[in-house]
Amino acid sequence: MLHGCRRAHHLLASCTRTTLSLTSRRNLLTLAIESSCDDTCVAILSKHNASNGPKSRSTKLHFNEKVTLRNTGKGGITPVDALNSHQSHLAKLVERSLLSLPDGDETLPTSKRLPLRNGTIKEKPDFISVTRGPGMLQNLSSGLNTAKGLATAWQIPLVGVHHMQAHALTPRLAYAREGDARESTQTSKPDFPFLTLLVSGGHTMLLHSKGLVEHEILASTNDVAIGDELDKCGRSILPQAIQQGTSDTAYGKYLSAYAFQNAEDFSGWKVPASRPEEILRPLNEYGWNLSTPMAKNRDLSFSFAGLGSQVSRIMTDHSVRNNGAPMGKKERVQLARAVLGTAFEHLGSRIIIALEKLRGEGVEISTLVVSGGVAANDFLRYYLRQMLDVRSFGHVQLVFPPVELCTDNAAMIAWAGMEMFEAQYTTDLGCFPVRKWSMDSHSTDGGILGLDGWILADDRGV
Repeated sequence: MLHGCRRAHHLLASCTRTTLSLTSRRNLLTLAIESSCDDTCVAILSKHNASNGPKSRSTKLHFNEKVTLRNTGKGGITPVDALNSHQSHLAKLVERSLLSLPDGDETLPTSKRLPLRNGTIKEKPDFISVTRGPGMLQNLSSGLNTAKGLATAWQIPLVGVHHMQAHALTPRLAYAREGDARESTQTSKPDFPFLTLLVSGGHTMLLHSKGLVEHEILASTNDVAIGDELDKCGRSILPQAIQQGTSDTAYGKYLSAYAFQNAEDFSGWKVPASRPEEILRPLNEYGWNLSTPMAKNRDLSFSFAGLGSQVSRIMTDHSVRNNGAPMGKKERVQLARAVLGTAFEHLGSRIIIALEKLRGEGVEISTLVVSGGVAANDFLRYYLRQMLDVRSFGHVQLVFPPVELCTDNAAMIAWAGMEMFEAQYTTDLGCFPVRKWSMDSHSTDGGILGLDGWILADDRGV
């Protein structure tokens, strides 16, 4: 049994020494649960590691569904409603997922057979994967307790997954999946080391991902996450008719659709080719501009809170000048584009600074993985590619998950659990959920391996 961060460095050294040696099993099957926020998610994933080389390896997603709490008109996520949603839907999702387990046959040992109430025999999962943190404690507990119950009833191991690690590993899942044309544009597997940009409603951070459990935070937000701020800006800019017609409060997503009708519109927003262009922001035809956060310094950190304040000031000034008349659509579209362009310019600027710093230390990065809900934004994908190209980092490959795997889902939890299980880690059934959990191996809490509850294969007698 591991006991917190005092064992974390020992574990990390062990991982490095053994290069995260894999288990000898050729076939692995996991059922995964994600309940960190307002999405109730269940997935079933299998992986076959054949002995005759990488080309014969296959990964199949048998089931991947979620129920998202409807938050329209509530101004955000209501914790009690989110918890009630998990309690209403999680068990039903798990039960429905069991029908998608691989069929059992007479070749399966008795211990691997799972009889269902309809009389069919399915293959029992080898382990359960579940989000342990970070997230909302009660919501995490709902998923974690369900996972513990399944692991106990089926007498199989449990893997408590770090939510943000799962986001970072999602492109590796996309590469591994078999026969899916949606991944055909991804030219190579994102092998370690690479840079990871995690952008969502709750997180904004840039990491140097050196290995499965070895990550160094290069930059994180000083105030609010980019997704949260884009949602706030969307609430100010989007017409009420659009807001009332949405099923959630992810207004940043709808803001992008409002700003750009199609991908051809992206080129209308100029990407700064140099640092001076980031700083010099002339007023537009409406007499306003948005200043890029931290444009006059090279600090490796993010700050987005000022965007919402600038948008509020512009909206208020317009109302005062026009006797309360609402802003016209053309100006609203321009403001929406300015918000997105400014936010993504800030992201790109800090990425360039980090790449230049690493290059100065003799470290050349060849891959940038972008994950999290905001990674689904097509304009962000366009913008970062253009900025890398004009700033002498055209060789850096940009890797994004499929759009449907950018937001919270259980497939990413299943894959992270699969990688951790293959690296011979499981989690004690007495583990508890955690609201905050760093990914940085050098943080005071020890990073991914710093939590109590990890069990190494040697500790469990494997």
